[in-house]
Amino acid sequence: MIAGFPEPPPRRGARMPPLRPLLHAATAVAAGAALLGPAAPAHAAGADCGSRPVKVPGAEKQISACLDDLTTAGTVASGHTVQADWAGLQATGTTNPSGVPGLQIDGYFPDTSATNANHGWNHDSQFVIRLPKKWNGGLVVAGTPGNRRQYANDFAISDWALAKGYAYAATDKGNTGLQFYRDGTRPGDAIAEWNHRVTQLTLAAKAVVARRYGRPAARTYAAGISNAGYLVRWQLENRPELYTGGVDWEGTLWRADGPNLLTFLPPVLRNYPAYKATGDPAAHAAITAAGIPAGSEALWPFHDQVYWDLTQRIYREELDPGFDGDLEAGVPYCASGTPRCDADYDYAARPAAVHDAVRKISLTGRIGRPMITLQGTLDALLPISRTGDAYTALVNGQGRDRLHRYYRLAGGTHTDGLYDANPDLVRPILPCFRTAFTALEGWTTAGRTPPPDATLPKPAGVDLRETCSLTG
Repeated sequence: MIAGFPEPPPRRGARMPPLRPLLHAATAVAAGAALLGPAAPAHAAGADCGSRPVKVPGAEKQISACLDDLTTAGTVASGHTVQADWAGLQATGTTNPSGVPGLQIDGYFPDTSATNANHGWNHDSQFVIRLPKKWNGGLVVAGTPGNRRQYANDFAISDWALAKGYAYAATDKGNTGLQFYRDGTRPGDAIAEWNHRVTQLTLAAKAVVARRYGRPAARTYAAGISNAGYLVRWQLENRPELYTGGVDWEGTLWRADGPNLLTFLPPVLRNYPAYKATGDPAAHAAITAAGIPAGSEALWPFHDQVYWDLTQRIYREELDPGFDGDLEAGVPYCASGTPRCDADYDYAARPAAVHDAVRKISLTGRIGRPMITLQGTLDALLPISRTGDAYTALVNGQGRDRLHRYYRLAGGTHTDGLYDANPDLVRPILPCFRTAFTALEGWTTAGRTPPPDATLPKPAGVDLRETCSLTG
């Protein structure tokens, strides 16, 4: 979920511009002075991108490049991806397709914050749009996991979607890095901007696709991991007319009355030091009572070092900056009892304004298009009982279960990169995403209803990096 990289601090008080003027005003596109990276030919031999220019509606800047390979196998070498954006999100040895020629457009929409340093632009609301030579009539749109930037899904989603013939578009969500909370003027504004930016990019990418191929996309899918899974949910709840369906992979859940990150992480922070020191059974019971699944204990040291403390502090700072007074994102790894310590944070007792900030970004479960949700049973950051299970209950409570399928993946955890060190414990979710996406295609284009909701056992005797069935 976090998995980001520190960036230059953004300007305080930055506001996102309204969506309608951006998408309906005359397009002002700044031509780039150079390609994004090492020399890539303006018209690569295999790509045959044609001569008709393609402008991105509302973009303040865009640069186009005709490439022999739009997948990471080619863009790493040509400089049309940033590998650090997607580092650690997949299991080592995962195989991906390659050799997809086409047109790549990089650029940004107007924005006043400057946390994204990709390409030296120091400008937020950066996007990438990829248009394969052989198009299947569809479009896949993604936000980014954690606080990463626009290329974060290149290996996990873009490569495979392009190889299937889809056009692909992704956005940095309008603010990046571990100090994303500095963007916006009010608590919750930075996260609310993520939803705005995905909508903005979807509309723009649809226009680009229609211009490029001479006809509109016949189907548009939203897809995303973690924070981007949240974005899939929000878009299908609030902008369903833009999409055919979506795949929500380990999505974050925000609810004003809970559950949310700020309700289940503080008990973990309070109790993990005692469990780490002595294996204290009471501390272990408190951690699992907060939702962290029993059986995931081998993953806890990593989450302690990388995720739990940092996640609580920066998201609490975004939604409740008054808790720690003039401090910014609290006191790292403070012991319970330390003044203004996030280990003692009590969301339920915080002022109504805090709950209102969360309400601004909350989900309802009222999806308007078919969606498949995937979550691992050993997710030790977004525990399945507090996120995937709880969101599915919301969907069912809204009477939208006919539009939803939920697959609980035994052994799945939040980041596929953890498979490398724990191959006997966890399973990668990427192959299940691919299977689920294929099922969504059949559901939305041919009326083939996917298998019913299920907890899928971890298969034995197969390469878990390559195999997943939705029928167990």
